[in-house]
Amino acid sequence: MANVKYIGLDVHQATIAAALLDANGKLVMESVLETRASTILDFIRGVRGQLNITFEEGISAEWLHGVLKSDVDKIVVCDPRKNALLKAGNKNDRIDARKLAELLRVGQLKQVYHGNQGFAPSRSWHIVIWY
Repeated sequence: MANVKYIGLDVHQATIAAALLDANGKLVMESVLETRASTILDFIRGVRGQLNITFEEGISAEWLHGVLKSDVDKIVVCDPRKNALLKAGNKNDRIDARKLAELLRVGQLKQVYHGNQGFAPSRSWHIVIWY
């Protein structure tokens, strides 16, 4: 268990705030990454150990899951509306990434993405066709 790492990513269009915790919850590293596959993979491949990673469901979630799935041990794409602890206290990208990593470490995230099965919708989707 000592070599387990927990990574929280706060994903945005241009940048990703990343926080890396060890198995004891100690902050090992923080970084701001460009939202590019090569940059993200360089960061991930520089970390040793069993990698558990989380980020919130959003417009880039499926793409990011595809980028990471071969290089990490576990991915949890979580429902942002279910993460009440993210709303408490101070809020910025760095803090949100750290909170996501901690919630992953203690098993407090609800997964909404299930690998090849796609997203389990976290809200109702309606398709409207106008003629």
